[in-house]
Amino acid sequence: MSSNWEMASLGSLCEVITKGTTPTSIGHKFVDEGINFVKVESIALNGDFLENKFAYITEDGNNALKRSQLKEGDILFSIAGALGRTAIVTKDILPANTNQALSIIRLKENEEVLKSYVFLALNSGFALEQIEKFKGGVAQQNLSLTQMKNFQIPIPKIEQQKQIVEILDKTFESITKAKENIEKNIENTKELFQSRLNEIFSQKGEDWEESKVFNICKDIFAGGDKPKENFSKERTEEFNIPIYANAVKNRGLNGFTNNARVKENSITISARGSGTGHTELRTENFFPIVRLIVLIPDLEKVNLVFLKYIIDNLEILRSGSAIPQLTVPMIKDYDVSFPSIDKQEEIIFELDTLKEQTKKLENHYQQKLENLEELKKSILQKAFNGELI
Repeated sequence: MSSNWEMASLGSLCEVITKGTTPTSIGHKFVDEGINFVKVESIALNGDFLENKFAYITEDGNNALKRSQLKEGDILFSIAGALGRTAIVTKDILPANTNQALSIIRLKENEEVLKSYVFLALNSGFALEQIEKFKGGVAQQNLSLTQMKNFQIPIPKIEQQKQIVEILDKTFESITKAKENIEKNIENTKELFQSRLNEIFSQKGEDWEESKVFNICKDIFAGGDKPKENFSKERTEEFNIPIYANAVKNRGLNGFTNNARVKENSITISARGSGTGHTELRTENFFPIVRLIVLIPDLEKVNLVFLKYIIDNLEILRSGSAIPQLTVPMIKDYDVSFPSIDKQEEIIFELDTLKEQTKKLENHYQQKLENLEELKKSILQKAFNGELI
């Protein structure tokens, strides 16, 4: 930090630092429409508001939570959960309120301190270092309002503040544009594979057979209830057969049993919930439970991997979570096409190769995004060390 900069506590710069309350704790319900209610998840990492993540409260609820009614220019700083997420309240989201996970930082009218400068300072390494200090090595810990008031902010002269804000605004605008281009490239990469998959199944040759899904499977069925006995949360020598549900995380692992209901290679489809339409290729014995549909291929007609490509390309699955629930009859009666086993193997080789290439490209672009985030942090750090002016 430059030697002629002063340090000031955040509390000394503010008219008030406060936080909100959960409406239900004082007898007011959330509603489908009404006054915007901002939560931590309503704020993106870049400080934008995600309006589709707002909750809503009634006007009476907003009046009851008078202390946390937001004003234009308020800085919000998360003090619980994802610590340090920051945003400036804009006129277009008002009227609005918030809960106890977000501190409301309302600066004094001060011609010597820019609001935009303080906002950037709260996103800098200075703030992050103080968060880590307050946390005391604990993985996740709430920050108190007293700790927020004690946050130290480096304050240069007003001309230097303006210079820092101008430099950072221009730099971050360039970084944002670069990230948007990379994210578009990632989307294009994903679409490349899906486009080729669609092309293969739409331009099928004369030797392709038409069939219903159930005609190329030995069995299609739904998972049942979770075992009430012979069950373990952890894998043991006795209980080593995985139990799978529809969850995408950990491939849907939901414990272990000693009895396998499925003993052949199969495809599973998540039938309900946020992961509806998610498919997995399974080459182990397992026990399927509710919200999971299992397909056992007839290997004389269809290769296991090719069956997964067929299922992944079903229109009903490509619509994903837009479908609230999938059923066995919905999958069984779908019309599909498939070539000879030899031709299936050729297509599998092509698609697997393309998938590997696009995955490498996607990882490459993802690394570029991470590099830009690191660059942003580095520039912020330099700015508040006085190295940019």
